[in-house]
Amino acid sequence: MKPIADVVIVGGGIMGASAAFQLARRGLKVTLVEKTFLAGGTTGKSSAIVRQHYSNEATARMALHSLRVFQNFAEIVGGECGFKQTGFVVLASADQREGLEANVALQRGVGIDTRVISTEELREIAPDIAEPESVVAAYEPESGYADPSATVNSLGAAARRYGATIIQDTEVTGVLMDGGRVQGVVTTRGEVGAGAVVNAAGPWGARIARMAGIDLPIQPCRVQVAFFAPPPDGRPAPLVFADFPNVTYFRPETGGLTLIGSVDPSEANHHADPDRFNERVDLEFVADMGTRLARRFPAMERGESRGGYAAIYDVTPDWHPVIDEAPSGSGFFVAAGHSGHGFKLGPAVGAMVADLVTGQKTEGLDPSLFRFSRFAEGKPVRGRYEYSIAG
Repeated sequence: MKPIADVVIVGGGIMGASAAFQLARRGLKVTLVEKTFLAGGTTGKSSAIVRQHYSNEATARMALHSLRVFQNFAEIVGGECGFKQTGFVVLASADQREGLEANVALQRGVGIDTRVISTEELREIAPDIAEPESVVAAYEPESGYADPSATVNSLGAAARRYGATIIQDTEVTGVLMDGGRVQGVVTTRGEVGAGAVVNAAGPWGARIARMAGIDLPIQPCRVQVAFFAPPPDGRPAPLVFADFPNVTYFRPETGGLTLIGSVDPSEANHHADPDRFNERVDLEFVADMGTRLARRFPAMERGESRGGYAAIYDVTPDWHPVIDEAPSGSGFFVAAGHSGHGFKLGPAVGAMVADLVTGQKTEGLDPSLFRFSRFAEGKPVRGRYEYSIAG
């Protein structure tokens, strides 16, 4: 007889592990199936930035909820998440002040500790920054970054303590359906029966959805990250930055390095097979990121490249996730398509998935903005920025 669970979760990244934790702690019998190992896919290569700067109230609330989990991880989840509170600064060109101030007002309205800061304050936070008077900046003192692998493995351990089963090195090859309702999944180790299936497969999300007869608009895309060491008389990035004028984000990294990546939405055009893609960083990308970093911190012109890597985003047409039962009444739930800004929302998404499965409601978290039907309705999620990844 095949094993029976209340819920089968497909994917062992931040979304799957968070959902497993939340569902198991609510008393459901949970089985999570991961094709490699926990955090072995997209999450393990995440830059793991934890910031709250979003231009939609729903997403800002999710980011704040998740920050509180990262800040109190040992008490709420148990184990380590490696959260480092460095502070976060978003930089926009000076002519974008009105829009930035509006976003900050929205964020403050939901309880986020953020403010627009003066040129003098920006110099105090980042003494080596170039031409601070040419930008307008918002500052979040509570934000920072975490360790993605530690976070997911701690969530997995917590889910196990509540009785969840985690099956690794096992691929889902089919979704069992009967009369429009899921009955479980088929894996390379046999079938697992369940009344609900959660698709948290990230870049593999569209593939899993097709097994249930659903066309999920998720495109896997290759993205890159580079590392730089400062010159002997220099310093790494002092905190986390989103630098819109230079179309980059960067943060401190272990070993006195600076990690940097792009927020250019054209990355969505770099389609890739998540099972077979070039994981090495391109030399042209390293050179470009070095140039952009030196524009903001001139001392880095004398910095040294320390390589990098390539990863995969799961991008939807509007760069926002699908968090929904799709279709309604099917028992097939989706938590995928986070488009590169999902890690920081992971704790909130886990609670939202558990709410959808159980019919409960977590205060401040509303998945309706991320409904699957929005694409057919012609009502995509709209952010205020041309840099889609910023949300």
